Amino acid sequence: MPSPQQARAQASAITSGKADPEAEASPTSQLRTLFDRPRLSPGQRRIAQYLIEHLTEAAFLSITDLADRVGVSQPSVTRFASAVGFTGYPALREKLQAIALGTFAGGPAEENRGNELQAAVDAEIENLENLRRDLADTDRVIRTGRELSASAPLTVLGLRISVSLAEYFAYAARRIHPDVRLVTRGGSVAYDALLQSREAGGTWVLAFSMPRHAHETLTAVRVARRAGLKVALITDLALGPVADEADVTFATGTGSRLVFDSYAAPGVMCAALLQAMTDADPERTQARLEEYEQVADRLQFFLKD
Repeated sequence: MPSPQQARAQASAITSGKADPEAEASPTSQLRTLFDRPRLSPGQRRIAQYLIEHLTEAAFLSITDLADRVGVSQPSVTRFASAVGFTGYPALREKLQAIALGTFAGGPAEENRGNELQAAVDAEIENLENLRRDLADTDRVIRTGRELSASAPLTVLGLRISVSLAEYFAYAARRIHPDVRLVTRGGSVAYDALLQSREAGGTWVLAFSMPRHAHETLTAVRVARRAGLKVALITDLALGPVADEADVTFATGTGSRLVFDSYAAPGVMCAALLQAMTDADPERTQARLEEYEQVADRLQFFLKD
């Protein structure tokens, strides 16, 4: 009898396909597409990031208030609106309001939020709903899964608070991939591991960057790129220096209602990429899972359910 993992690997292959025309992308994805311009200045990127992080409030600010909040001049806001394809700030604000009103329509009602713990769960539900909309088009996940599956070795990088997600991904990926290398220490230790991975034939790194975003993560990603490795990134930021360095970015919301963040959506994103890796080489997946189950049974790794 196949194990639950083997059964799911056989039955849960991701179906390739474009998004349903009626399925609307999440607000973060809509804004990222809107602001995805290669020549935005650092000041303009600050404006874009502020709008992404504070959409529901920022969409209704005057140009003066927005400039004050971001710490730039009013002409800078006007130039930003032009740089992202609008005739001026009023046209940009109209677009932002349309996106924000869609967020209000789909989000949990304020009067039903309950206590602080329930509000934290509501926020994570909203993050998952946004991720669900983003995953309506599975092609990018499938392509990235194929690339990660083909990279031997495959390096998984997560520093500081991102260690837990990296460890989860690496633990699962080792069941279906022959050479997964986990990097959870920064500085020269990370650099050595990345360079050795490239010398051994690796082509991709999967990196995690959760808040608070560490300088050493950015530096490690840059080292990977200079070594010739491509970078897939799971993070909460659609824009920013780490995302700028990545070849492909999966931006997922994190729960920030409590003292420490929670990672429901990034966890599901990890599972989606793992599924795409299993789909990329089903014969290898089944062979490795069968071998692992035999070892696990012989050495009694797990309790009998």
